[in-house]
Amino acid sequence: MELTAQHEELRRTIRRFVAEEINPQCDAWEEAEIFPAKELFTKMGALGLLGINKPEAYGGLGLDYSYAAVAAEEFSRIRSGGVSMAIGVQTDMATPALARFGSDELRAEFLAPAIAGEKVACIGVTESHAGSDVAAIRSKAVADGDDLVINGSKIFITNGTQADWMCMLVNTAEGDRHRNKSLVMVPLKDDSGKRTKGVTVARKLKKMGMHSSDTAELFFDDVRVPKRNVIGEPGMGFVYQMLQFQEERLYGALSSIGGCDLTIEETIDYTRNRKAFGKSILDNQVVHYRLVELMTEVEALRALTWGAVETHVKGGDCTVLASMAKLKAARLTREVNDSCLQFWGGMGYMNETMVSRRFRDGRLTSIGGGADEVMIGIIAKFKGLLPGRG
Repeated sequence: MELTAQHEELRRTIRRFVAEEINPQCDAWEEAEIFPAKELFTKMGALGLLGINKPEAYGGLGLDYSYAAVAAEEFSRIRSGGVSMAIGVQTDMATPALARFGSDELRAEFLAPAIAGEKVACIGVTESHAGSDVAAIRSKAVADGDDLVINGSKIFITNGTQADWMCMLVNTAEGDRHRNKSLVMVPLKDDSGKRTKGVTVARKLKKMGMHSSDTAELFFDDVRVPKRNVIGEPGMGFVYQMLQFQEERLYGALSSIGGCDLTIEETIDYTRNRKAFGKSILDNQVVHYRLVELMTEVEALRALTWGAVETHVKGGDCTVLASMAKLKAARLTREVNDSCLQFWGGMGYMNETMVSRRFRDGRLTSIGGGADEVMIGIIAKFKGLLPGRG
């Protein structure tokens, strides 16, 4: 896909912002296991970085998805995967369905302040018994007059302790589990920061990586929201969430490209300057051959991912290509981080090095947003490889 001067100007803006406003703080945020989301998002909102492809009527820039794709690549230069992921939740995971299918009233109430960075968003899909099998969720919203009364729980919620609202997938009817769900906008706090009645942040979760991201488990006990908070048509939540997943998976693939590039670049610098047995580590054929192989794989991933982006921008169904890109990105991220960490030797095992952080952070890509095995299943289904399909 051909990028314009406007794309490259956006890239320069984001790269400068990341270098000046985010990266100097990342080590402290990693240590604290949280970053000040609203403070950072307000700065990003002022530059238009949280609504690149969102409607201008609600504060977005109104550009096509290719510009958001450039942003996703550049956010991977953040020296903490947790911060990049949290931004992705705000821009590509919790808001696409709201922007596309939400009423004008809902978009004014929830989307506009998210684009401005005044409100922190989260997406509520996963439950303790329902991860990749999204249709198995048990959380319910029952009609009571003009309200819905929500009961249930959500786990592994990025931005979970700081979020002001959740785009929540819940069961709103009986019957076909793919047609009985709705996406509902659920306020988690009021404007003063007080918790919505019935909403409890049960715990902030400790993780292997993504340390600067506050990941939480939330409980909902008779939480009331207006019926008008349903996005689009009731019962279409599963379908809307599947569509929303496409941009989440593209974000994951795009951010993986930049992360792999940086890991390889940093490993080249380190191995060029590190001496052993009278020569640099990079001079060993096994090292520079391997790095070239990894570079080639990253370029293949870049072509695949941008092919998916182009399909999405043109309004085509990018499900297969996005699933392939996400699958390849997840596995290549693991391969690049593991191979490069080995060349750092003992330093690679230290938390202070970025290759160690990316090794821990990058492992999530094969799990979140649909596990590798789910991506394979989706591709097999669309390619007619399953019994009764085709």
